[in-house]
Amino acid sequence: MEEIKVWFERAKKDFKAATNSLNSGDYEWTAFQAQQATEKSLKALYIKKHKNFIKIHDLVFLARKVNAPKEILVLCSKINPSYLDTRYPDLTKSYNQEDAKEILNYAEKVLEWIEKNL
Repeated sequence: MEEIKVWFERAKKDFKAATNSLNSGDYEWTAFQAQQATEKSLKALYIKKHKNFIKIHDLVFLARKVNAPKEILVLCSKINPSYLDTRYPDLTKSYNQEDAKEILNYAEKVLEWIEKNL
């Protein structure tokens, strides 16, 4: 039970950091931190349901493994690219304020759903 709490607390910290990054204009970092918040929250729920930890970064895969509803799967599919897009400068995606706000909003909805299911 403690492990679940630790993962979800870290997810909330990442979400707060993403919000701070948005406010400071660091849009790629906002997107990456929102992705990390989503991933960590999904892992918390995964641990609750499966009693073990899985090392994977694919949000859609994780969401399927915790039986997330379609709406959550769709949100995860929209957040998922942020994991790679923000880490590799040779990829063509660049994030602006609108993109960052949107991803942060998606992440917030996923975290809210997860918190209700923990």
